[in-house]
Amino acid sequence: MTGVVAAMLLAALDSTIVGTAMPRIIAELHGFEHYAAVTTVYMLAATVIVPIVGKLSDLYGRKPFLLAGVTIFVAGSALCGAAASMTQLVVFRGIQGIGAGFSQAMAFTTIADLFPPARRGRASGILGAVFGFASVIGPAVGGFLTDGPGWRWCFYVNLPIGIAALGILFYEFPHIVTRKTAHRIDWLGAAALVLAVVPLLLALSWGGREYAWSSTEIVALVSVGLLMAMAFVFIEMRVPEAILPPAFFRNRVVWTSSAAATLVAVGMFGTTLFIPLFIQGVIGKSATQSGAVLTPMMFSLIGASVTAGQIITRRGRYKAIAVAGVGLAAAGMLLLAQMDVSTSYTTVLRNMMVMGVGLGLTMPVFMIAVQNAVDVRDLGIATSSIQCLRSMGGALGAAAFGAVLANRFSTALGQALRPEISAMIPPGLRATFQNPQALMNPEVTARIQAAGPDALARMAPAFGAVRQALATSLHEVFLCGAFVVLAGVVFAALLVDLPLRQTNRRMVADTDTGIGEIGSLDLS
Repeated sequence: MTGVVAAMLLAALDSTIVGTAMPRIIAELHGFEHYAAVTTVYMLAATVIVPIVGKLSDLYGRKPFLLAGVTIFVAGSALCGAAASMTQLVVFRGIQGIGAGFSQAMAFTTIADLFPPARRGRASGILGAVFGFASVIGPAVGGFLTDGPGWRWCFYVNLPIGIAALGILFYEFPHIVTRKTAHRIDWLGAAALVLAVVPLLLALSWGGREYAWSSTEIVALVSVGLLMAMAFVFIEMRVPEAILPPAFFRNRVVWTSSAAATLVAVGMFGTTLFIPLFIQGVIGKSATQSGAVLTPMMFSLIGASVTAGQIITRRGRYKAIAVAGVGLAAAGMLLLAQMDVSTSYTTVLRNMMVMGVGLGLTMPVFMIAVQNAVDVRDLGIATSSIQCLRSMGGALGAAAFGAVLANRFSTALGQALRPEISAMIPPGLRATFQNPQALMNPEVTARIQAAGPDALARMAPAFGAVRQALATSLHEVFLCGAFVVLAGVVFAALLVDLPLRQTNRRMVADTDTGIGEIGSLDLS
């Protein structure tokens, strides 16, 4: 558990620290159009690698892949800190995502190995608390680093943490292996999955900005993505050990849990990604204050996650928690959609705490439900399947809502930036005011102040127009996220409560070598 917690802490810290720094990053590297791509490529890389690593760990054990994951993650962090452009940052975040996929797949699979469903609620609650702890300190640390030594240290801070985690895993984590049975890795399915998801994500990212939605490029990307998605389903129905076995999805608990978890991920990642942008761009707070405003939400998420794990363990039921969690998350997102330029700091806090409670309740539920509904021998596949779908949902949500933001902002800015206001902007700064970086880039303010003592006051209407356009476009993003999560409530309501198993596999380890083999034992 110490090794698992260390690996999870590393990945969780990175996502929360970087999220707070993103507005400043796009301001310095001039890449507003790539705002969502930085997160999308990270999640895409993690999505594709999770099921593959899950299968490989069944053959060679968990430990080598945990070590490899942390090593890749640390290397990717060093590269991200040295990025000189948004394009480089996107590529290096992809490397980070591969490392995160390794670590997360092994963490959740190891928990499933060591704890039966009847006891797994507490273990999942611990992981939820670790994620919540990182989420509480991450935004504040990210804001402090961004306003202090600079946003690059949001990546460099991973190096000492990663080296410490690597040491713990190397010396303390046992080499757990499953029964030595023949496995065949679904490489063809993995390739089809990549070729389906990547074109669709690119189409969502480029549509309406780089190319028109009806252009040949976008139509071709969508066509290839859909064609490869159908090929992926065809392959998975015929290979003996599929990445996402179709037989699993004939189980009502599996398909309802998967659908609800995916929709929650779409809404959550597609909206929470943009909360720091609203706080810094619309309300006008600093990166440090942006990080601090996330803290109450994360405290509520921690409490709800731990509470949900305890209730599941004691009552042996999970459906009511699932419905309540998804419903509260949708309510929180509807509250976020009501925010505008006049919204107060306190109102933002309230809305985010409601969403935090909802997300916290859902964290342990769907994974436990799926693991409990499948045969013990299929725990690895079941775990990687729901992780893969959650990650796909998050990646698609980030890309789709990023496209909504960019396209809606252009229209809203054209309406808010009236000709008389546009005429106030110096010719050398007009291009800068075409995206929200004008609200967050200190260089813009300095250049305006250099023009005269009252220059900044004269530019207030222009700043107000950009702020109004950003608030309008973010309203659309939050509203879309709310509708997606509301659809998840329907699937959560269709979930079936199955009695939680009291038995599971456990490791019978050689105390001298630290190498163990998973055997079957009653843990009740």
